Amino acid sequence: MDSAQPLTASAPDPRYPIGNFSWDGTPGPDRTSLAAIAELPARLAEALSGLEAAQLDTPYREGGWTLRQLAHHVADSHINAYTRLRLALTEEWPVIKPYREARWAELWDACTLPVEASLALLVPLHARWSSLLESLSSADWTDRGYTHPENGRVSLAQMGALYSWHGRHHTAQVLALRERMGW
Repeated sequence: MDSAQPLTASAPDPRYPIGNFSWDGTPGPDRTSLAAIAELPARLAEALSGLEAAQLDTPYREGGWTLRQLAHHVADSHINAYTRLRLALTEEWPVIKPYREARWAELWDACTLPVEASLALLVPLHARWSSLLESLSSADWTDRGYTHPENGRVSLAQMGALYSWHGRHHTAQVLALRERMGW
């Protein structure tokens, strides 16, 4: 699809079933974002529940990752986010190291390992991450963050909104494919 063409209700962009990420500058904490981060492991597991290997190896869109790769990507991404949060709370606006998520998704484990490995990893990760987010002061949300070499400064409030969207975004990709395929 030509990206210059407007999307219609009957032809949503399968890359962004809940829309692109946007942040309104809310200083945080955003209770909705915190809840979405806490609930992500259960919601993603529910979205992937009952799928067979062939279904998990189906790309969510033409040219996109498989559902298996998506599940492992969420774990990879959220491990990095949790680490970035801890760095932001213990250092003054640290410069973080980006990673090549597309290349990580091509690694052997992301293409072959059962999704249950990453789903199981997300449960304790999100328990710790959510607990730490809940402990932040109002000032932490706006005064602390990290510097991304390509995207500049990211406050913890922006980070919370981003990863809330990220989990919902990938869960929606799974659910949209299930709906399209009648699974």
